[in-house]
Amino acid sequence: MKLNDERAGRLILSLRQQGVTDPRVLGAMESIDRAVFVHEKFLDQAWEDQALPIDCAQTISQPYIVGLMTQALMVEPRHRVLEIGTGSGYQCAVLSRLARYVYSVERYKSLLTEAEARLKALQIDNVITRHSDGGLGWPEQAPFDRIMVTAASPHEPNELLKQLKPGGVLVCPVGRTSVQMLHRYTGQADGSFRRESLCEVRFVPLVEGTAKEI
Repeated sequence: MKLNDERAGRLILSLRQQGVTDPRVLGAMESIDRAVFVHEKFLDQAWEDQALPIDCAQTISQPYIVGLMTQALMVEPRHRVLEIGTGSGYQCAVLSRLARYVYSVERYKSLLTEAEARLKALQIDNVITRHSDGGLGWPEQAPFDRIMVTAASPHEPNELLKQLKPGGVLVCPVGRTSVQMLHRYTGQADGSFRRESLCEVRFVPLVEGTAKEI
């Protein structure tokens, strides 16, 4: 669904110029109306290439970062993907266009409820959600073909790496400061992981436990 074809087209062109060239990723992003996932007061910026604030002091990621991380994950149509940090639901919606199933974990119950409503409104039915501590992953549904973490882990995401299938891929920002390094981990034949550093990013921290909300 594209409510503004011209603005969507400009954004997709910008992403392509910045190195997001996978046609499946671009097609998925173009098919999801980002305006559905932003606050009403930011609707005029919905198709701009910038992060925007959402509730609970979180953000909806910059489209370039969404495209970059999704491309780096190399999702295939039969894959089961675990997403850590549902947030607004936007990244989850993009992944839903590429994977067979997406399992998404969020620590803020209110954010999860709103994201579920948005996904339902878009008739996205291959996403399974859970209110839980994202750092623990979803061991009951493991192993996964791919894992994406949309919050900065303060250390190597070892617990999540355990939930990957052999040869699986995990994309995660890692770091304790306001600027982190985006890493891609790829499973090797001997059970180890090859780590690639992709670029510097800025994400909210991955926090233990579920959130207490007023």
